[in-house]
Amino acid sequence: MLVSRIHAALALTVIPLMIAAAGCASPQPDSDETSAGGTGEWPRTVEHAAGSTEIDTEPLTIVSTSPSLTGSLLAIDAPVTATATALPSTLVDDVGFFSQWADVAHDRGVEVAYENLELDLDAVDELQPDLIIGSVNAADSVAEAYDQLSDIAPTVLIDYGTKDWQEVTTELGSVVGHEDAAKSVIDDYENWVDAQAEKIEIPQQPVTALVYLGSEGVWAFSKDTAQGQLFTSLGIDYADVPEDTATFKDGVAMVSPENLPKAFSESKSIFVTPASSADDEIESFTSDPLLSNIPAVKNKQVFSAGDESFRLDYYSAKRTVEHLVDSFGATK
Repeated sequence: MLVSRIHAALALTVIPLMIAAAGCASPQPDSDETSAGGTGEWPRTVEHAAGSTEIDTEPLTIVSTSPSLTGSLLAIDAPVTATATALPSTLVDDVGFFSQWADVAHDRGVEVAYENLELDLDAVDELQPDLIIGSVNAADSVAEAYDQLSDIAPTVLIDYGTKDWQEVTTELGSVVGHEDAAKSVIDDYENWVDAQAEKIEIPQQPVTALVYLGSEGVWAFSKDTAQGQLFTSLGIDYADVPEDTATFKDGVAMVSPENLPKAFSESKSIFVTPASSADDEIESFTSDPLLSNIPAVKNKQVFSAGDESFRLDYYSAKRTVEHLVDSFGATK
């Protein structure tokens, strides 16, 4: 059951990832750092992963077919009126919105376009969008329906498989005309994270972040992924797994069970990125006999990277950093 739940979640974002306490409100950009209106000139031609799209006027009604992109759109105050919802898991709320941006979406009246990533062209059409934004990656990909979606409204598909969340945010800002808001959100985060770095003290480094797949091994994030960059932005020494121990795709190192001891022999601390339940996955990871001789396991240096660390956007990146500060603050 653990592996099946993980695969359901991983199908959405981890391989093409380039992928705070409960009940607290989602962190939001300061109100004076987002733009209620667009910037730049219209019409504009947008080159994107599925082709080229002409957008005649500033979009005012956006439908997102990618839950993995909805958070970034909300962060730059894009006029998202509806979004597809994700597959059921502990990482989403009762309607299928990802927890890191669910509060923001509900506050702004965002509707459900369709559920469980099951593309419903009629439902999208009924929403009468003037712009559709989607993904060409993983389970929320709508690449095969690009022509049908384009018949409904101008459609832009984003390849987030090889980009960090800041790059995705910048790209979305240029699509919807909120370039200034995107820059402000990124600047806000980077200034904030510099201050948080002074508060964190992880005694045993280097660290590695990964997703545990049980009998199928692990997927470890490389240093240049969004997760790896988050740790390095905090001044934390990050260790990639050796190239001869894994197969690499989009910055993720896929490590089979027989290579686990060698792959993580230099990682003094390991952070598990939960795809379902953080506590369950850490317990399963640390009790795996194949991992018993890994230094981080032997020395009890295996930790959760935070409930929102699996899929990073502005909101989840801030929550992940807050989790690390709470867990490893210098005052603890």
